[in-house]
Amino acid sequence: MGKPKGEGGRTKARPSSSSLAASLLPSGSTSVAVGFGGYVGNSRLDSSLATEDSSPFLNIDSEVAQHLKRLARKDPTTKLKALTSLSVLLKGKPGKDIVPIIPQWAFEYKRLLLDYNREVRRATHETMTNLVIAVGRDLAPHLKSLMGPWWFSQFDSNSEVSQAAKRSLQAAFPAQEKRLDALILCTNDVFMYLEENLKLTPQDLSDKAVALDELEEMHQQVMSSSLLALATLLDVLVCEQTGRSGFENISAESKHGAKARLTAVSFSEKLFSAHKYFLDFLKSQSPMIRSATYSVFRSFVKNTPHVFNEGNMKVIATSILGAFQEKDPVCHSSMWDMVLLFSKRFPDSWTFLNVQKIVINQLCNFLRNGCFGSQQVSYPALVLFLEIVPPKVVVIDKFFQNFFHSLWAGRNQPHSSNSDQLAFFQAFKECFLWGILNTSRYFDGDDSVVQFRLSLIDNIVVNLLWQDFLYFVSSKDQKREISGMSVVPSEDSNPYFHKKTVETLNIKHPMIYTHELGKCIIGILSGMYLLEHNLLSSFCVAFQEDCLQVFKQKENIERPTGNIEQIITFLSLLERHAMKEGEAWPVNYLVGPMLAKSFPLIRSLDSVDGIRLLSVSITVFGAQKIVRELFIENEDGTSDVLSDDKDRELDPGHFMQVLKEKFVPWCLHDYNYSTSVRLDLLLTLLDDECFHEQWHAVISYAANSKHFGSGAGTVDSNSLIVLAMLLEKARDEITNRKVGNHSTRWQGSQPDHWHHELLESISVAIACSLPPFGTSDTRFMCALLGGSAVGNQISFVSRNALIIIFKEILKKLLTFLWVSPFTWVREASSLLTTEINDFTMEVENSVNVIEMAQFAIDILNGSFFSLKTLNDEIGLVSSISAAVFIIDWECSMVMVLEDTLDDELKKKTKARLKLCESVNASRSNINGQFLRSLNMDSQKRLGSILIHSIRIAVFKDDNLKTDEIVSICYTWIIEVLECLDQKNQYLEQNLLDQLLSKGDTWPLWITPNFSMPNLNIENVSVDKYPSGHHKFVSLIDKLISKIGLEKVVAGYFANVFPSVPKETTNNEITSRAWVAAEVLCTWEWPGGSALTSFLPVLSAYAKSDKYVSHENFLDSVFHILLDGALVHGGNGAQGLLNIWHALDDEVEIEEPFLRALVSLLITLFKNDIWQREKAMALFELLADKIFIGEAINMNCLRILPPIVSVLIQSISSGDRSIDVDLDTSEENQILDTIKSWLNRTLVFPPLVSWQTGEDMEEWFQLVVSCYPLSGLRGREPLKLERSISSAERTLLLDLFRKQRHVTGVANQLPVVQGLLSELMVISVGYCWKEFNEDDWGFLFSHLSCWIQSAVVMMEEFTEHVNDTDADSSVSNNLDSILKKFEQIVSISDPSPINHARNALLSFSLCCRLLGRNTVEVSDNLSSLRTEKWDHIKDRIEEGILRLFFCTGISEAIASSYGLEAALIIISSRLEHLSFWELVASSVVNSPPRIRERAVRSIEFWGLRKGPISALYAVLFSPKPIASLQFAAYVILSTEPVSQLAIFREDTAFCLDGDASVHQDPPSHDMSSEENIHLKDEISCMIEKLPYEVLDMDLDAQQRINVFLAWSLVLSHLSSLPSVAPLRERLVQYILDSSNPVILDCIFQHIPLEVCMTQGLKKKDGDLPPEASAAASAAKHAIRIGSLLFSVESLWPVESLKLASLAGALYGLILCVLPAYVRGWFSDLRDRCTSFLVESFTRTWCSPPLIANELSQIKKANIAEENFSLTVSKSANEVVATYTKDETKMDLVIRLPASYPLRPVDVDCMRSLGISEVKQRKWIMSMMLFVQNQNGALAEAIRIWKRNFDKEFEGVEECPICYSVIHTVSHGLPRLACKTCKHKFHSACLYKWFSTSHKSSCPLCQSPF
Repeated sequence: MGKPKGEGGRTKARPSSSSLAASLLPSGSTSVAVGFGGYVGNSRLDSSLATEDSSPFLNIDSEVAQHLKRLARKDPTTKLKALTSLSVLLKGKPGKDIVPIIPQWAFEYKRLLLDYNREVRRATHETMTNLVIAVGRDLAPHLKSLMGPWWFSQFDSNSEVSQAAKRSLQAAFPAQEKRLDALILCTNDVFMYLEENLKLTPQDLSDKAVALDELEEMHQQVMSSSLLALATLLDVLVCEQTGRSGFENISAESKHGAKARLTAVSFSEKLFSAHKYFLDFLKSQSPMIRSATYSVFRSFVKNTPHVFNEGNMKVIATSILGAFQEKDPVCHSSMWDMVLLFSKRFPDSWTFLNVQKIVINQLCNFLRNGCFGSQQVSYPALVLFLEIVPPKVVVIDKFFQNFFHSLWAGRNQPHSSNSDQLAFFQAFKECFLWGILNTSRYFDGDDSVVQFRLSLIDNIVVNLLWQDFLYFVSSKDQKREISGMSVVPSEDSNPYFHKKTVETLNIKHPMIYTHELGKCIIGILSGMYLLEHNLLSSFCVAFQEDCLQVFKQKENIERPTGNIEQIITFLSLLERHAMKEGEAWPVNYLVGPMLAKSFPLIRSLDSVDGIRLLSVSITVFGAQKIVRELFIENEDGTSDVLSDDKDRELDPGHFMQVLKEKFVPWCLHDYNYSTSVRLDLLLTLLDDECFHEQWHAVISYAANSKHFGSGAGTVDSNSLIVLAMLLEKARDEITNRKVGNHSTRWQGSQPDHWHHELLESISVAIACSLPPFGTSDTRFMCALLGGSAVGNQISFVSRNALIIIFKEILKKLLTFLWVSPFTWVREASSLLTTEINDFTMEVENSVNVIEMAQFAIDILNGSFFSLKTLNDEIGLVSSISAAVFIIDWECSMVMVLEDTLDDELKKKTKARLKLCESVNASRSNINGQFLRSLNMDSQKRLGSILIHSIRIAVFKDDNLKTDEIVSICYTWIIEVLECLDQKNQYLEQNLLDQLLSKGDTWPLWITPNFSMPNLNIENVSVDKYPSGHHKFVSLIDKLISKIGLEKVVAGYFANVFPSVPKETTNNEITSRAWVAAEVLCTWEWPGGSALTSFLPVLSAYAKSDKYVSHENFLDSVFHILLDGALVHGGNGAQGLLNIWHALDDEVEIEEPFLRALVSLLITLFKNDIWQREKAMALFELLADKIFIGEAINMNCLRILPPIVSVLIQSISSGDRSIDVDLDTSEENQILDTIKSWLNRTLVFPPLVSWQTGEDMEEWFQLVVSCYPLSGLRGREPLKLERSISSAERTLLLDLFRKQRHVTGVANQLPVVQGLLSELMVISVGYCWKEFNEDDWGFLFSHLSCWIQSAVVMMEEFTEHVNDTDADSSVSNNLDSILKKFEQIVSISDPSPINHARNALLSFSLCCRLLGRNTVEVSDNLSSLRTEKWDHIKDRIEEGILRLFFCTGISEAIASSYGLEAALIIISSRLEHLSFWELVASSVVNSPPRIRERAVRSIEFWGLRKGPISALYAVLFSPKPIASLQFAAYVILSTEPVSQLAIFREDTAFCLDGDASVHQDPPSHDMSSEENIHLKDEISCMIEKLPYEVLDMDLDAQQRINVFLAWSLVLSHLSSLPSVAPLRERLVQYILDSSNPVILDCIFQHIPLEVCMTQGLKKKDGDLPPEASAAASAAKHAIRIGSLLFSVESLWPVESLKLASLAGALYGLILCVLPAYVRGWFSDLRDRCTSFLVESFTRTWCSPPLIANELSQIKKANIAEENFSLTVSKSANEVVATYTKDETKMDLVIRLPASYPLRPVDVDCMRSLGISEVKQRKWIMSMMLFVQNQNGALAEAIRIWKRNFDKEFEGVEECPICYSVIHTVSHGLPRLACKTCKHKFHSACLYKWFSTSHKSSCPLCQSPF
């Protein structure tokens, strides 16, 4: 009633009738409980209400009356709100104001208690509580009308409701006695209320339309509550229990109590008769009603037994005693109460029915079904039931057999819990012992009693319980058991065993089951023993027989069985549950006799099961007791099994004699399958009293070779294995006893107790022996030494013996290392020999060496952690650990370098690799916890050995491959640092100090000294560094990337480590700045360089917080490098330095110190690590070093230009520039210094008159370095980095003009021309405003000369390459051609390129100036803008283009010979990268006319490759240069080259002509592939794009080339007019020939999932970078119709830039090829991919695309007299209206949200004078034109309109497509059938022939 379906009738909080009755008794008996009540009856008002005023609300407060009226509403929410409000009002009003509402409340109260909603009922009781509290005693007049429902309410099935009812009654009557008085006072009213309730039907409960299921549930609630209320009421009022009357202790109310009792008896008799003994309620379908009825019967039997008479006894007894058919566990508690009380009160009732049929059979079924789930209720009642069963009504033998077998069958129900199992076994034990104890009730004679007991024991205990226990199979083991591992018998096995096994396997049990079953058996046996000893005899005999059968099974001799496991479990249970209670019967009557009888068989068969059982018996019962049973009590074999004389003590001497003579020889006699269990048995026999004597006997026997048949003085392998196994088991025994908290005083609890001289002598002899070795030797040594695991350090030898053994192991390892084929291994082994004073090499052959090493490693693997006991033996422990490391490293090196080793080395290392697996196991033991557990000295020595070994490996073995050696050594160092104590940073720094210490070839440039590093003054070859040095620097680089620069180079705080030696405990920072300087001077090494790896790490470190404590570190590095540059700067001429390019990423300086210094400065200032103030301080420092007194420091002068260039730029890039507005002394000083340098340079004569020996070159370079430029690589415009003063500008201009005044012959040396070209660059940049016409003439003449010189050189270069290609017809030798290419690219004099580079810089500055349009620039450049210079500028620009084409032609020609040849040509560009980047920048900015002239001149040149091939060679270069690629793309994609770049020369159109856009397309066959051909360079990517490209890396060069090829085609297609025939032909070519896999490639770069999740936001900023870049690029490409912006930003290639290019490609494809994309989209089969693509397009591409389409339609000039267009941008619609004569048609074209992926919707809004057929055809034709249009939608509408015009003009439509103009090719039907004369489109006819596979006319079927 208001509860979930299926809820039980009685919850845990719902009291039973008996408990509730007890709770209502007065204090002294028990407490009173109250519950749920309600109004039930046919009448809505009782008598008390009938006399009230007809208007019950007249005297009631209006607010209260309103809430009372609301209680009549049907809605439960309204009722709850009304009750809540009413409760609040009742709390706030006085009692006298509330009394008038009680009658009306009584009416509502009775009705509300029947509400279906439980919350309403609960709230009703809470309101009742507030009411009774408020009115107090004024409730008395109305009590009788309320008590019936009130009493009824406490039995509500919902606990919350019943508890609320209880609280309301307690609030009214706080004292228990008062509550009982009220109940007695209202007895008659309560019974009348309950009587009416019991007569109700479901239809009587409501007069409103209520659901039938709710009515039924309400009725069940009322019936069950009424029955429980009746039963409890009888218990309270009648109370027939002996010695406890509910009224005897209430003197004041005795008369009322007696009257109440009479009333209760009277009503009970009436109700019992009226309801036909309540038997109909027992048949109810509701468990609640049946359970309540059982309670009623119990109450009637208890309180009014006289209602049961002979007239109704048969019917009632049959129903009550037959109640075991009840299956609902909710009812079982009250059912058992009823049955037990009824049978006890009426024992003769059993005679009125068929006991076997009605009771016994149903009870057995009840038990077989596990009591239907009520195990914990029903099982405890079984023994009580046996007590009340009359002996004469059952056949006792059959009854007990059926009872126990049925009980047993129901023990393991599917959902039974552990508590249910416990209840079952407890009940089974109690019932069985009850049956044994009460046998005399059923039998008269003693013989019958004994016979019955023995029969019951045999059938139940032995054959049922014991057999089930013996053959127990757990649920997890059943599958294994059935497979035949232990219980499937052989053909000759015991059939009895097989039968029991099969029966037992049919049931699965949880593991707890076997323990509880065993406890049950032991409990029964203990009970029988206490009753009579002889009752154990049958079980003991069965136990013995079963054990013997287990031992006799032949197949189980060598392995344990499941049966023996159960017997062992049973013995363990005996120990816990019988022996602890002091009972002696288990050993005296059960186990002892069984072992005595079985021992001869166990010994003869050597049975594993038997020996295990014997061991467990000794563990459980004690060694002396079992030995006494085996050899004393049963020596004559006639000992009585049940004899009580078992308590004599065994003499210790006798026990030792038996041990030595019987057990020791037997347990140690041989090594076989039973050895392990025999040794377990032997260890169990060792006891405290004579442990040492026993252990001595065991070892003496085992070490005696006579017992094993070996020679004198030796121990054979079998004996060693047995000894090893014994020691292993002894170690386990010690460990187990420690874990079990046994006393350490137990003999054998400490390893020292097990020491023996014989063991030590054997172990030392084996360790010192030579090959061959056996596995028994290794196992014995490992067992003896221990230490196989971290916690296992128990050793059975003394410390001295342990040291001797490990020294011998070290000798064997050193022998192996000494014969290594690797030099570094042999030298490293010498570091370990200091521990072995007498070490000598005496090895006969390598095989013995390997075998010895294998033996040593095997012992270490099994005993490594025993080394921890020798922690103070620093040398020994560290040497052994280091030897294992080195051997493992050698093995790893061999495996890594296997392919690079020579044959001889492979042969030597092959046999040594056998150790790898064993050594790896040893390494796993060493790593981690073991090494960190060593003391600091051991760790330091081990680390020192390993670090020096690594250094030897790096420097010594030069014949090994460098990269692999470095990687391997790096791995080794990391291993060493990770293995040792990571928290001890002092140890780590100590090891790094040793690693970086000075050696023969390290360091090369600087001598380490912590106070002041020294330079290596002697000259060092810069061309060829020592190999070891390069490898070592590479190793340092890798180490820095792993553990950080702060540890390797920057040093550490010495005082932060508690274990630091005293001599280092100061606050100084130990820095290795010299290491940083050494690495920078080395510059390049295998796998890295200073620029790419070291400097970025150094920069990151300087920016981190760790640098705060190392602020002087960078200063130290700077000064070391500066000193080195000053020393080595004058060693040989450095040549002309490229000053400005020192500011870029690559520093073109050869001298190591200067190069390192400049690179360091660039990095520090570029990353804002050093600021402007630091640059000014360094400038002053360097300026002071130029002069030494009056003399010039030439070395300083030579190194200053690149350094000054960096510093000046850093100073100028600050907040202020060095200009006229200087206001600080430092800035003034810098400006004065620069002026002094200019004045010093002006003293020299012009450059062209320079003579060798003067220092003019150095001063000129110094002056040039003071005027830095940026943007030198062509990636951005050139920028002047300084703003100079007028005085300085005057000096600079004077220096420039001085070069014009030349007399005599000019000096044309390269150095002179180079300095002049640099001077011109800075003069143009800083003094152009003061240039006159002569200055410009001087400048342009030189620029033209220098650039033309470079052009001539490159043209010669290209012609040489071309000639090599021409000679290929004579010689096909590729090697000779490659050598010629290498000779060609080796430019002996690069000065023309360098001069041209500077000339390009100057020309770029001029072009930048000419591009300005300001007034100031125009005035100052009037002399430059004259036409006088145009021809010179054109000549320069054409020369630059020729340079560009030359390098492309060279690469194109070389590519025909393969990739290697092309790379040779490309390498020439990489050597002068800055020059070619400037060329590319100028090419991009070149005008079209110059490009056309350059192209025609190259074509006129007549080389084997033309200009287009040159451009494609550069664009698709295998080693591309970004600026050159972009320049090639720009030329290819723009006029006048773009058309030549796309189409092949044999295409049927020319560069200048094209068909008129207003003419009809040509009549040739558009389906033929011969109409148009693309250039070979791109056709392979457009036509035959392989699907393998999808599997390539996203940044693969081939994939990028594909994107560029498509970009060119799409850009050209976009540039063509929409109606141009050439465009249509190109579109048709793409549709027919291209592979749409390009679209799949595009979307590999666009993260569609992210775009979809963020699509609703429509903000690029909300997307991740790749998605945002793709979306933005797609939108931008759609808006501008170009890809140039995306291609320009592509290089250097990154994932973000590729995503942008992919997005732009997709956007442009959507614009120019919408039908192409729609076809690809419709072919997508993956629904997820299709959805994601559409979501991306709809969100980011369709909106701008639709806007473009509608805008073009609006702007298009399509409207005519008979045709008009209306565009609706808000609805994305176009309305086309066509009018002709008297016909009119309006078509609506709707663009979908995901246009163009989804087709355009075309609909006819209005038509006039057009048939429906023609209307549908025209709609379809419009749809086809729009869908097939690859271009603007406006053009599709235009073509559709032309189609209409042609049709009205009478042009015949094509019979295939029903259109005049073809929807794709836009041609007219021209191919006519000769028979039927119908004309067809060529494309339609071609498709018809292809699909029909015939060449006949589609209409007349005649041959076409």
